Formats: sequence, structure tokens, C-alpha cells
Amino acid sequence: MTSTAHPTAVSRHGVIAPVDGEIVLGEGLLGRWQRRNRRVTIPHGIERLETEGALDNLRGLIGETDAPFRGPVFADSDVHKVLEAVAWELGHGEDPALRRFYEDTVALLAAVQDEDGYLDSAFQRADRVQRRWTDFAAGHELYCTGHLIQAAVASVRALGDDRLLAAATRAADLVVRLFGGPESPAYPGHPEIEYALVELYRLTGRAEYLDTAKAFIDRRGSGWLGRGAFGAAYFQDDAPLRETTVMRGHAVRALYLNSGATDVFLETGDDTLLRALTSQWDDMATRRSYLTGGTGSRHRDEAFGDAYELPSDRAYAETCAGIGAMHWAWRMYQATGKARFGDFFETALYNVVADGVSEDGAAFFYSNPLQLRPDHVSVQEEAAARRLGWYFCACCPPNLMRTFASIEGYLAGTRGAELQLLQYTASHIETRLVGERVVLDVDTEYPLDGRIRITVVEGGGGTLALRIPSWCVSHEVTIDGRPLDVPVDAGWLRLDGALTAGSVVVLELGMPARVLTAHRRVDAVRGCVAVRRGPIVYCLEQGDNASDVDDVAVDPSLPIVVGDGMTPLGPAITARGGVRRGDGALYSTLTGEACDESVGTVELRMRPYATWGNGRPGAMRVWVPVS
Repeated sequence: MTSTAHPTAVSRHGVIAPVDGEIVLGEGLLGRWQRRNRRVTIPHGIERLETEGALDNLRGLIGETDAPFRGPVFADSDVHKVLEAVAWELGHGEDPALRRFYEDTVALLAAVQDEDGYLDSAFQRADRVQRRWTDFAAGHELYCTGHLIQAAVASVRALGDDRLLAAATRAADLVVRLFGGPESPAYPGHPEIEYALVELYRLTGRAEYLDTAKAFIDRRGSGWLGRGAFGAAYFQDDAPLRETTVMRGHAVRALYLNSGATDVFLETGDDTLLRALTSQWDDMATRRSYLTGGTGSRHRDEAFGDAYELPSDRAYAETCAGIGAMHWAWRMYQATGKARFGDFFETALYNVVADGVSEDGAAFFYSNPLQLRPDHVSVQEEAAARRLGWYFCACCPPNLMRTFASIEGYLAGTRGAELQLLQYTASHIETRLVGERVVLDVDTEYPLDGRIRITVVEGGGGTLALRIPSWCVSHEVTIDGRPLDVPVDAGWLRLDGALTAGSVVVLELGMPARVLTAHRRVDAVRGCVAVRRGPIVYCLEQGDNASDVDDVAVDPSLPIVVGDGMTPLGPAITARGGVRRGDGALYSTLTGEACDESVGTVELRMRPYATWGNGRPGAMRVWVPVS
């Protein structure tokens, strides 16, 4: 059994290995987000687990409360995700309140687990009538077990504590006994357990966990789950994964499924899986994802739409889907070593995922549209006009907690004698490359600016590879003040010999604000432009502008000015354009009449998309018509 404080471990067939050592976040943006997560978001989540009943659902199993079951059928998964987040955070340093929650919850889960290993309060409670293992499409039992396993893996890797692992292993052994053999047709309606089982295999070396994960992947597409309300494609159950080239159905399910399938490839080397996954990735990245890294354009089934069906105001772009895309991107990077997966990870992190939590850390978006109209009316809390403190379906807030608690594990990878920096933030990195100890200090305010300073504290002359983001049109690099002219190779700038003790590497990424247009087939934003600076997508928010943001139009021929006003993700930006006003005629939406009066030239103040909605609710838009 090996122990490393990272969410994923070394795989058998991966091109890239996670850092075998320690990464500690410094005073940069990700470090600040992680500290906010520790101080505010996780304690807030623990409080809501109490007030919303998720912990009482478990306590009721041993007579500690007579409160009725509350929440959705998968409420236990929220407990497991928060517990995972707490384990990662305790690995960063002790905190009495977090420790108390950790100890109490680990003991509670052990106390309520059935003798055969079953643990799911929604089906154990006497006040629940549904029998266990009778609803694979919507019961979420395997999904909850997966999150239990991931919390246990975090406990071992971050804390060296195997108490929760004992419970998770018993639960996993039950799954293997019931559904791992060839006689079983079963697989989960909501994927998640697949990559949890692979990680449990990596931790324990027990092949039956990998075999069961593989079986769940291989069986999918038989139609065994049934059609449900939205059809078999909703479950990615309309065709086998290896025969599918497009992303379809429920976005989170699809992204979790493909994360698990990539993990199965990483351990088995099954190229038929990787080919299908690569095709599906290309389809998602080029035809079914938003500028923000968001995925899912249909509210009805939280699903991917048709190719280029990407309406701004109807974007679902669930926060969990953004996190799922990051999980999949990291695993595809491990499988291939390609920088483009780091590009997508970065886009999702700083836009759709960052948008999911308020600046104070205590309120959350479930969906993340790219436009909010001033008269927005929502009939469901998931499409609320403002961040909420919690949700009945509370999957996103705990998912954010565990993501920011372990985000340092996704910053870098190794390939032989090469250390690759995939994401840039202030950090301290210690690892070994082919037996050689390497220690780096990374100093940067990225993505506020593009200067990254890397000091090699220890090293014996290995290669440092730096990702040059696809959005970057100019860069400069120096070693010890000496400019280098090194070609970029498929997104990587490789500096041979740079990992030498005492070396100082400075990378400057040009980050001008740029005006972007969408693909011509995205009808919803035809005739519009968006603004991005580095990885940060910008938006117009009504509170920043005197003019109605639904009536303005940008003049892309006029310069965009990067201002002095600073937000956590970057400076304010000023564009210029006009205002189009009509007389309000009811027929104008059909005929276009009375809607084309242009009024003056105005300054349009833009802010990073992920920072909108922290003040008074109001209109917002990313894509703006051209004047």
C-alpha cells in the first residue's frame, strides 16, 4: 500500500505520473481559494449537513435521532464529499473543528454500516420503503458508495488513517460480490464508482476492484437501465462506450463515466477505450462546450445538446459538470501528455468552476449561464438568479469543497526526467525524477498577470516543461536572466537542463485583452463577440454599467482598455460601443421594427465572468452584439 497526498496515483499505462512528493500552495490565487475553502466553505457545508438533515439521516440508523429522512436519495454522498474535503484539509494542517467533524463522522459511518458492508441511509432507514439494489437507474447506491471510497482514499493519502478505508473496503467488497462477476448485468445509472474503484485498486493492489470498474464500463450501452424519462442516451446507455464518438445525455454522468473509463485505460492499456474517449473529447471541446468551459445546454435533463447548440441564457453548465470536465481532462493528460487537456482544465477552473462559489465562500451557483436577463424568472432553484447558500440537490457545494481542498494535486506531472508544470500558481514543489530530488519555488500572481518565476532550489539538471496555453500569442522565457529562443512543441516549452540547483526561470505570457467570435454554427451568438484576457472570460454586469446591458453593442474596431480596478481574477476592462433603443413595440421582436435606434457612444465596463453576481442581482452577458 502506497501513500501520496494527491487525488490520483501513478498508473500502469499513463504517459504522465502525478508528482511523487509534495506540493504546497503559496500566496497566489489558488492558495487564497484553498484557505477560503478551509475557513469558510467547508465549515458552512458542515453546518448545512446538520441543518438539512444529511447527518441525521445516518444518526437515525443507530437511534441518535428520530428525525425523518430528509433530502434526496443520494444525500449520503454529500456527507462523503465533505468528509473527503476535510481529510485533504487536515492533511494541510490541523484544525480543531475540522478534526472533530472528521472523527465523529468516521465513527458514525462505521457504526451504521451493515454487517455485509452495505451503507446507504436512504435504503437502510425503516421510514424508507424502497428496497436496496432495485433501482440502478435512479437509486444512486453505487454513486454513494463511490464517494465513500474516495473519502477513504483521501483519508489514507492525506492522513495515513485507514479507519474509513475499512468501511469503504467492506462496501466495495459487497459491490464486487454482488455485481463484479460475469453473471451480473448491473452498472450504475449515475457513474462515479468506476474511478473510485480504480483508485481503490491503486491503493490496495486488489485486482477485483479494477475488474469491477472495467465490467461497469464494458456493460454500459446494453440498454439494461431502461429508457427512463429522458431516453437511454441520458444514461449514456444507448450504445457501448467504445462505439460512441459524441458526448450526449446528462453532462455530469457523461463526464464521470469518461473519467472512470480513462482510469480503466490507464491501468489496462486498452487502446479501444482511449480511441473512443479521444473522439468524445474532441467532440465536446470543439462542438459542445461553452467559452467558459461549461458543458450542458439543456435544463430539462441537464444534458449536452446538439452540436453547436450553445445558447447563452439557457446554458445549464452545471458546476459539477465543470469539475467533472477537470477530472476527465487531468486523466486524459495522464494518458497522453498533451497540453491541450491542461488548457481545458484551466478554462473550466477559472471560469465555470470559479463561478460556482461566491467571493465570500458561502453561496453557490448550481447552473452557470452566460447571460442573465433583467427579468429572469426561475421555476427551479438550480437556475436561480443569485447564488444560494445550499440546495435540495446539494451536489455542487461539497464537490467544490473537495476540489479546492485537493487542487494542488493537479498542478504538475512527471515524465521520466522531465517535470511538467501544467497549471501556474504560487507553490512549493518537491518531487523525484529518476531518483533525483527536485525542489521548486513558483512565484506568480497568475492569472492576474502572466509572469511566472521558477526558482530551482534543488535539482540535478533535468528538463523543465512549461505549458504555453493555446490562448497565448506571445511569450518570453529567460534562465538566469538570459533570453532563450526555444520552439513550442505541441503546447510545451521544454527547457533541457533547467532543473539545476540555483537556476531561475522566468516565463512571461502575453495577456492582452482579446475580442473573440464564436464558431459560425453557434446560431445563438451569431453577430456577437466576447472578451477574454488570458484564461479569464469577461462579462458585462448591470451593476457596473449605466446603460442597459441588454441594449448595448460593442464596436470591436475601438481599442479595449485594461483598467486599474482589480477583481480577484483580474483587472476591469473597458470596451466602447453604442446603445440600441426602441419604442417598446410588442411586435418588434418579430419584425425588427422600432429596435434599431443607435444612441451615442458609451463605455462598457467588463469584469471577469466568475466574479459576477456577488452584489445585487442584475442582468449579465458574456456575448455582446457588435455595433
